[in-house]
Amino acid sequence: MHTLESLISGAAEELRRAGISDPLREAYSLMAFAIDREQAFLRAHPEFKLDAAAQDRFIESVGRRSRREPFQHIVGKQEFYGLSFEVSGDVLVPRPETEGIVENALRLYSDATDLFFCDIGTGSGCIAVSILKNHLQARAVASDISLAAVRTAKRNAGRHGVEKRLFLVAMDGLGGILPERQFDLIVANPPYVPAADVEGLQPEVRLFDPLIALTDGANGLSIIRMISQDAPAYLKSGGMLLMEIGFSQADAVLLFFRNENWNSVRILTDLQSIPRIVVARRT
Repeated sequence: MHTLESLISGAAEELRRAGISDPLREAYSLMAFAIDREQAFLRAHPEFKLDAAAQDRFIESVGRRSRREPFQHIVGKQEFYGLSFEVSGDVLVPRPETEGIVENALRLYSDATDLFFCDIGTGSGCIAVSILKNHLQARAVASDISLAAVRTAKRNAGRHGVEKRLFLVAMDGLGGILPERQFDLIVANPPYVPAADVEGLQPEVRLFDPLIALTDGANGLSIIRMISQDAPAYLKSGGMLLMEIGFSQADAVLLFFRNENWNSVRILTDLQSIPRIVVARRT
């Protein structure tokens, strides 16, 4: 049997050779997962020896991470807006920048007594579930083209006790989801990576996130355009659309909203000052 110190040291070297940017930190994280202990324990007890089963779990996890499988897939979860979400290869791993949609939705509708919203392309359900968890008067419809994603979102809704206020449906976009002009708010994190840029993404993203959640297979703008065209029919007058967009897309996206259906259109930046979230109000 090997000690924590020797196993972590060897794992860090293996991860470094695989191109992991912070191999020692990740080695500690994988060990904490393998033995179900806090990292403080690992650092305080470097001489601790693992049993065979724990050692096998650790070695398997390090091997998966060395093949650039995301850490979140290995542990099966990712934190988003202070909540833990189940993730896998069926859904996009939630990103910190997407929390801006939740934050702004809650700010805009903090006083609403009956918020009814739609989440297009819900994936893990992180946006819809986070809004519902923090707005007790809210109800939602969430859709995704992937049935596996819908099932994941359903489990996440159950995990956080909001399943009775969330209706999930496997479908593409908004077409036929409900009669027109029902929603106070529509939120979306559509696939916006241009197809030409996919090959340059990190292996964790390119090889393990579902391609359909990353790119439209074209210039990255087609689904954003579709949502901008379809959403007005489903929003109440004065209703809002909050939608994430990609790096350098702001100017092109703003053109989609220059029509009589929208007013007060703006794009908010993320923590890196990148234009990230469209905020548009229906006329």
